Amino acid sequence: MEEAGSSTSDRVNWGTTTTLALSMLLASLGTSIANIALPALAEAFSKPFTQVQWVVVVYLAALTVSVVIVGRLGDILGLKRMLLAGLGLFSMASLLCGLAPNLWLLIGARALQGVGAAVLMTLAMALMRETASEERMGRAMGLLGTVSALGTALGPSLGGLLISATGWRGIFLVQVPLAVLALILALSSLPGGAGTENRQSMRFWAMPNRRLVPHLFINLLVAAVMMATLVVGPFYLGRGLDLTEAMVGLVMSVGPAISIFSGVPSGRAVDGWGTQPVIGIGLALLATGTLLLSVLPDMIGVAGYVLAIIVLTPGYQLFQAANNTAALVDVPKDRRGAVSGLLSLSRNVGLIVGASAMSAVFALGAGTNNLGRASPMAMAQGMRLTFMLAGGMMALSLLIALGRSRKAARPDGAGQPSSAADGRSACRTNDDRDSPDIRRPNQT
Repeated sequence: MEEAGSSTSDRVNWGTTTTLALSMLLASLGTSIANIALPALAEAFSKPFTQVQWVVVVYLAALTVSVVIVGRLGDILGLKRMLLAGLGLFSMASLLCGLAPNLWLLIGARALQGVGAAVLMTLAMALMRETASEERMGRAMGLLGTVSALGTALGPSLGGLLISATGWRGIFLVQVPLAVLALILALSSLPGGAGTENRQSMRFWAMPNRRLVPHLFINLLVAAVMMATLVVGPFYLGRGLDLTEAMVGLVMSVGPAISIFSGVPSGRAVDGWGTQPVIGIGLALLATGTLLLSVLPDMIGVAGYVLAIIVLTPGYQLFQAANNTAALVDVPKDRRGAVSGLLSLSRNVGLIVGASAMSAVFALGAGTNNLGRASPMAMAQGMRLTFMLAGGMMALSLLIALGRSRKAARPDGAGQPSSAADGRSACRTNDDRDSPDIRRPNQT
């Protein structure tokens, strides 16, 4: 009987993990798969690029604006219930995108898809926190990071194949059966009590305590730096190092490939070493990688760029797994959706900052806004300035994290952290300990 119960529990946990991973995959795939279709859309609708690019922009805008709201709604109405609604909305919006007869209806459908993606991205993280056991939470967060990187990396290549085979509509229609599959899995595998509503705290704007601010701020800075590599990298590789488009694509795929394979090991490191040490290691690698990007490519070319990315990317995955775990570990059950939403919001704002402000820094360093005509020397100068600044941002983040770690380890009269090996309990504050709503997640 005991073995049968264990087998059933394993199947439920595996189904839950698959559901949440697929939800995260859909949200990240929707972010990247449409970019490659912009030329085809411009031709199909006979519209200029400035109008067609809203297909991408409106998705990101809707996702960014919605994450905190949907997270809080998940806390109030129930995380499982909201995830089911989000999967339904994402399915319907993907179908409307694929059937859109004109550009403006396509843009409207993409806005709906972005709201659905906000639900999937935010509540997948909150439900993973809800259902993962304490000793496996780092691995669970690492898996979500891996799947997110996989979706982002898969989008352009899958989109290119679908456009050549089916036209632009195929990139949206392919998401419909995936979303329906995730909806069926969610109905059948998510525990009935997962993320059930908590009516003890119905204030919509009740926010978590201030201990989250460092996690959110550093998350924003890290996202900005990672986006800078994605925006600045192709310009530098193409104009600065004179690589062909095919070679640029190959070099740019190194980072996502490393992310895919380093996510789960990063989560294991969090489970084994604790969050604070792993956050420190991750930020140290990020600082080192960005500084290497400022000097190595100019010294040894493509090899220098790749070496810097090899240092940078594992640092990002280590930081993500540890920071998400630390932010969510002792959050009361009725606020997990809101905290997940805040983490997603800070990341998305960081991506926007990286795409705009860091690009402006690159242009400033290159001495021209017309990057298509900049000389290789100008590109090298822009690269140097951009990633010296990025290195300073990561050094600041590391100082904040180290200061927070020392503060958390200091005795405060209410007791020391319960387990040095775990490290996650160091994130606990007096506000959290006083809260009657803190509960441990279900054991797997």
